[in-house]
Amino acid sequence: MEAPLYNQKGDTVGKVTLSDALFGVRWSPTLIHETVIQIQANRRKAIAHVKDRGEVRGGGKKPWRQKGTGRARHGSTRSPLWVGGGVTHGPSKDKNFTTKINKNARRKALAVALSRKLKDGEIIFLDTLSTEKPKTKEAAMFLKIFGKAIDKQNLGAKGGRALILTAKSQPETIRAFRNLPFVEIMEARNINVEEALLPKYLVFTKDAVAAIAR
Repeated sequence: MEAPLYNQKGDTVGKVTLSDALFGVRWSPTLIHETVIQIQANRRKAIAHVKDRGEVRGGGKKPWRQKGTGRARHGSTRSPLWVGGGVTHGPSKDKNFTTKINKNARRKALAVALSRKLKDGEIIFLDTLSTEKPKTKEAAMFLKIFGKAIDKQNLGAKGGRALILTAKSQPETIRAFRNLPFVEIMEARNINVEEALLPKYLVFTKDAVAAIAR
């Protein structure tokens, strides 16, 4: 499988060879859903918390003797039956939302997402990506010129959110793009299925394709 390879001016400079195992996989909404839910669950932190009777302050003394008062027996004023007592079955900060999904399933889900975006024309391949100076103005100008050249005028703008994937960290390039609200840049090896699906466009450098295929 091959796809057009562009330079930074938007000119076609060749073709990039793509692995069918990564960019030619059949669409599977069930696998995508399960994997995204797993990623979001593992990122989730338990914030809501109520105190049970063991955590509420006070209540160490028995409120009245066991027998002879005519009242119901109680051992603590911090029982869930009392106002100001503990809460039964409330949310706890100790709750663990982590779920597990097979490593091969996660990798296949990413391949499914990439295959669908490639089919929809939402993946773009660049030979190299660099800026003369780490300036937001240069990055914005590149996106404007490049997007117009490949007939994707909203690339990196509202409605055309873009994720740029590089083979390795490029601090100068990151500095140039980081202030653009609809553009993100990251190393290809760190991408997961959720990050692949969120933006409208994925922009791969040629070396990044090799890095993600490992």
